Amino acid sequence: MARTPTVTRDLVEEQHRAAFDRVTADNGDRVDSGPGSVMINSPDMRERANNLVNYFREVSDLPQPIQELIMILTARHMDCQYIWFAHSARAREHGLSDDLVDAIRDKKPLPELPEDQDAVAKYVVELFSNHKVNQTTFDKVIGIFGAQRLTEITTMMGYYSLLAFNVNGFEVDVPTGGREQLLPI
Repeated sequence: MARTPTVTRDLVEEQHRAAFDRVTADNGDRVDSGPGSVMINSPDMRERANNLVNYFREVSDLPQPIQELIMILTARHMDCQYIWFAHSARAREHGLSDDLVDAIRDKKPLPELPEDQDAVAKYVVELFSNHKVNQTTFDKVIGIFGAQRLTEITTMMGYYSLLAFNVNGFEVDVPTGGREQLLPI
């Protein structure tokens, strides 16, 4: 349970109920887990955020292993157990090596990676660590992915950081079970 109660329609101000209804239509008129359970406190904002995640899921042609790499690197840098829980097993299922996922989890040096994964990992780590990226790193990743996909990579980092801030700030419970170890924090 998060620090705030599950939002139900009757708790939402009248002017936000239409957005609440649209956002919760597929969830049985409530969102009681994950980042959405916090973000639904602002239904119109959550609806707008859903547009971005739907872009990543339905429009972006970033390969799924690259998307999962961005998600788990963001989870690690944000110390976000919930996102780690949601994506570390999926990262393995989409072809990221056990050595890579384990190294990210344990904050160890990354193993040798294919060129595209290496470029993204260096970009993500550098941007999170330094809040900027040197020209060599930038040139490498834009050379592989182009400006559009690099923009998507960077925006995905921001989107999953937004989710991490919500679940960490509101202390959303991590589901039980799963195959992955949680982050050592």
